[in-house]
Amino acid sequence: MGHRIFLAGASGAIGQRLIPQLLAAGHHVTGTTRSPDKAATLRSLGIEPVIVDVFDAEVLSRRMLAARPDIVVHQLTDLPPGLDPSRMGEAVVRNARIREEGTRNLVAAAAASGARRMVAQSIAWAYAPGPEPHGEADPLDSEASGNRGISVGGVIALEKAVLNAPFAGVVLRYGQLYGPGTGTDAAAGASPVHVDAAAHAALLALEKGAPGVFNVAEPNQAVSTQKAVEELGWRADFRLPA
Repeated sequence: MGHRIFLAGASGAIGQRLIPQLLAAGHHVTGTTRSPDKAATLRSLGIEPVIVDVFDAEVLSRRMLAARPDIVVHQLTDLPPGLDPSRMGEAVVRNARIREEGTRNLVAAAAASGARRMVAQSIAWAYAPGPEPHGEADPLDSEASGNRGISVGGVIALEKAVLNAPFAGVVLRYGQLYGPGTGTDAAAGASPVHVDAAAHAALLALEKGAPGVFNVAEPNQAVSTQKAVEELGWRADFRLPA
């Protein structure tokens, strides 16, 4: 039985790999983008595009009410193509604003439209220093300063908004993405995850797993991924057919 899904950030790296998985599972998908060009791409992929800026709370709420989703999937980010180092400084600030203000607007719109669950993208490298591997209950690095402080502050705001929402909230703490649309084909970083497997975790979290937090990454020393494997039935080696 398919659900009505509202996919915020449908044209992003994870969104693009999640759409075919959602459609194959029989879900009806409404997907957001800020760009008319990308709206045409989304329509060609088989979903209902909605052009909306997450910072426009009123329009967002109207669009979501019209879509009547059972489940909202939050894959919004604002990062430069290929994580261009020369543009990362300003991107950190924009991305934190999406996580804080954007998530707040998304949660309010989801609550108003009667959604019963939200699955949201977070990161697996925001933990405070301490013994590794980090489990999901370990504290986040709220004492961080500089760009990391801005980034982690946004993550903490996003997670609080989703986990304290008046519906079931699931937070996926993704490792460093690689694969199609991410700017790199090679696994890198302390806790890498392929974009197809990252998207698959979001598909599984639509129906499986109690509300709460899941680390989503390939087996690694930095974070424990046992919970996602055991409770979601997630596999790090999942790939879309070529």
